[in-house]
Amino acid sequence: MLDPEIKREIIMENYQNPTNRSQIKDDKYMVVKSKSETCIDDIDLYILIEDDIIKDIHFDGEACAISTSATSIMIKLLLGKSISEVKKIMQNYYNMINEQSYDEDILGEANCYEDIYKQQNRIGCATIPWHGIEKAIQEYENNKI
Repeated sequence: MLDPEIKREIIMENYQNPTNRSQIKDDKYMVVKSKSETCIDDIDLYILIEDDIIKDIHFDGEACAISTSATSIMIKLLLGKSISEVKKIMQNYYNMINEQSYDEDILGEANCYEDIYKQQNRIGCATIPWHGIEKAIQEYENNKI
């Protein structure tokens, strides 16, 4: 379990200096919209998957500190990973968010959201980018066939 101050620092660092926050204009990239139904969060993910590997992810849009930092942390976690590794990371992340058993070693900085379940209204913020990655993987796998 992370110290509350360390959690706050991780979230604020990834909010103020997010990883790969930029639009990508390249036909090789999938663009996936992840939008909240209940708040301002509206993120576009630009995802490049080649040979079952997440080669690149960028994002742009308007989002709160939790969504922005969750997206930044997710990007760092998933870059260079295979689809099967990403699915394992995703499952552990969702398990953590839903107070189920998970492997904290797999999640790295994402462990800063281990108590997010205590603020039910913030769970959506912490999962928006992950739902986008799910959509991208599903689209990638459907088009591979």
